[in-house]
Amino acid sequence: MSRARLSSFTAPPGPVVAALAALRERYEIPDSGAEGFPADALAEAEAAAAAWRAGGPARLLAAGARDARDLPLVTIDPPGSMDLDQAVALERLDADALPGPAAASGGAPGPCGAASDPGAGRAAYRISYAIASLATFVTPGGSLDAELARRGETVYLPDASTPLHPPVLAHGAASLLPDQERPACLWTIDLDAAGAIVAAHVERALVRSLARLTYQEVQAALDTGTPLPGAVPAELPALLATIGTLRQQREAARGGVSLPAPEHEIERDGEAYRLVFRVPVAVEGFNAQISLLTGICAARIMADAGVGVLRTMPPAAEEDRRRLRRVARALRIDWPATVPYAELVRGLDASDPAHLAFMDHALTLFRGSGYLTLLPGGEPLADGEAQHAAIASRYAHVTAPLRRLVDRYGLEACLAACDGRGAPDWVVEALPGLPETMATTGRRASAASRGAIDAIEALVLAGHEGEVFDAVITSERDGRGEVMLDDPAVRGTVVGRSLPVGQDVRVRLESVDVAAGRTRFRLEADR
Repeated sequence: MSRARLSSFTAPPGPVVAALAALRERYEIPDSGAEGFPADALAEAEAAAAAWRAGGPARLLAAGARDARDLPLVTIDPPGSMDLDQAVALERLDADALPGPAAASGGAPGPCGAASDPGAGRAAYRISYAIASLATFVTPGGSLDAELARRGETVYLPDASTPLHPPVLAHGAASLLPDQERPACLWTIDLDAAGAIVAAHVERALVRSLARLTYQEVQAALDTGTPLPGAVPAELPALLATIGTLRQQREAARGGVSLPAPEHEIERDGEAYRLVFRVPVAVEGFNAQISLLTGICAARIMADAGVGVLRTMPPAAEEDRRRLRRVARALRIDWPATVPYAELVRGLDASDPAHLAFMDHALTLFRGSGYLTLLPGGEPLADGEAQHAAIASRYAHVTAPLRRLVDRYGLEACLAACDGRGAPDWVVEALPGLPETMATTGRRASAASRGAIDAIEALVLAGHEGEVFDAVITSERDGRGEVMLDDPAVRGTVVGRSLPVGQDVRVRLESVDVAAGRTRFRLEADR
């Protein structure tokens, strides 16, 4: 029951458009284009983009930014992406030439907060990670700044996304598009041969990406040696896999988890829409480790400076852990008492229906994520305080400023700390309100995205009432449970006298409520 294939069931375009329009109205989501922005906010964005085109690179360098246009940076994203937050370059270092953490010169990371790992050895790998510099374009206290606080983050719906920033910035002047000079917050992170952090530093820089790559292109290059375009270094895929694997091993050692869960996607099929569960390729996991590494370094720098904003998550509740063990038993997944949760999930196979069902339940184990702000003059964090339980480390959001408001503030706090100065006043003044802003806007984005999936799940099955489907039941309580179909990739409610959780079953579609985004099935054996 692999979810990697596309469903042949489609939803008609008219009802989909109506359902998505209703979602946007319900959650007060603006129009997806520039017309959704207030005129004064849009005018500020257009003026900032025009100013960058009219001599911005020269002004940036004159202000002391590093000229890093020689770095072989590339972006790695889904096909067609235009809001490119990150560009990466990887290098294997000559350990003999680096007797330890390098001095801050020539692009080498110097001391910056407490970013290094205790006991780290000689530097063996260098990661250059350019993050879009939105502070270059957004005037604190202006109309655009106010609109960004209202939006909080990009909202992704299947027909179009509603960007955090106007397209002139998100898809233009601020995006790390190939062959374009762009301002960036450039991280330089050195790792030893075991993947431990030797040193980390961030600085403002002028960069130029070589290419816009997709995950599939890099995976193909890694698997088969398929050449990457242009001047992209041939060793990039292998280095990404090596560094990514080292960081995954360190994540495992500290008890962190990056769950390789399939993604529930909605795709266009001509004039209709269809559903698919897509299992990420290995390169996506390696690439994610670079982002996680940067967030870990950023959190250490901000915690050491005592100014910034951290992403936190409490440990899973014991009752939730017991529930998850019951789910594993029901799904016939062997989970010895001596095996930690993190170790178990790393061995799961997303193509196995029982494992897939378990992954879906496991995503709910860690709940209660939030943000913690650090303000000047506050009490220093105690050891073990302000942790992100799933990552098993302190962590900060700093790698997606085009799509998430909080990242701009975290980046500027880190830049100030690494430059030996206090954080800008506009950053410090905004910090107390950021957690509530991100919580409110995050709930809205999540509800809209989940509502879109619910609506289209119902729409693809409308008209198929009475038909029988292959499925697996993922949970049950009092004769009612959740069922996951094989094809199409849809979840719904199932009822029956005895629901065999985790087993392959046949279910009959009884009813569809498109407006509520609900489908109801009955176990076929009950009829």
